[in-house]
Amino acid sequence: MSAIRLLVLGAVRQHGRAHGYQVRNDLEYWGAHEWSRAKPGSIYHALKQMAKQGLLHAHEVAPSAVGGPPRVEYELTDAGLGAYFALLREALTTYDQKTDVLSAAIGFMVDLPRAEAAELLRRRVRALDEWRTSVTEYYLPAEGADGPAGLGHIGEIMHLWLHSADAGKEWTLGLIERIEGGAYVFAGEGEPFVGVLAEGERNPYAS
Repeated sequence: MSAIRLLVLGAVRQHGRAHGYQVRNDLEYWGAHEWSRAKPGSIYHALKQMAKQGLLHAHEVAPSAVGGPPRVEYELTDAGLGAYFALLREALTTYDQKTDVLSAAIGFMVDLPRAEAAELLRRRVRALDEWRTSVTEYYLPAEGADGPAGLGHIGEIMHLWLHSADAGKEWTLGLIERIEGGAYVFAGEGEPFVGVLAEGERNPYAS
């Protein structure tokens, strides 16, 4: 699963209609260019590809003031909206995706009802537990001069994986607790947090 599709669909959805520069500006505002592959070329490519796939509708608006081609604004189609929520739910549930995918999902989790977001994260915890159990059935990270399971320093790779899984579970349980404790504004609860820049608003984090 690619984070860029989720990021772009989510950014367009937050605006209703957005042109490529707005999407790029938002993702840079969130720092996504640092923790994902959301670079300018990838963003514009994703917009064009998803328009071809029927996930976005491309509106041609006023021509460029400098004589270039008309600016294109994008809007989610019904298929695009369905794809967005499918990607979001998958990213919150799956335990073995890259960090950028989970980071993108956390950025949009409030688009779901509170109870659903918490339940999807519980599924992630169960998946982490199942993975850890399956691994430790044939691999016991015992300490010793030869390293875990006699693999020498190579065994440290499994130590890393297990530690990451344990840390991921701890963090996810904490997030569930915060969500169920009333943190943040989720779908249907009132005015959501606005995490996008207005048209023409300067990105304070841009270099």
